[in-house]
Amino acid sequence: MNAPRKALPVIDTSRCTECGWCVVVCAPHVLSLHVQGKQTWGPKRSLLHDAATCTGCALCAVRCPFDAIRMVRTQQPLIEDV
Repeated sequence: MNAPRKALPVIDTSRCTECGWCVVVCAPHVLSLHVQGKQTWGPKRSLLHDAATCTGCALCAVRCPFDAIRMVRTQQPLIEDV
């Protein structure tokens, strides 16, 4: 029997200040800072760019000094044994 999928970080871009602390503490490197919009430069915001390899450790949410990240539990489809 498979356990429910871990929680994933959800980033409130209105609270994100592009400090980068969440990116620094992310061991699997699934968070990064990206420029918003179509410009090649400008204000950046944190982005979960690889949810599939996120471990759900919540270090990003704990480290964020602006409470811009919260962990949200997601459900993973059950895989039946063959």
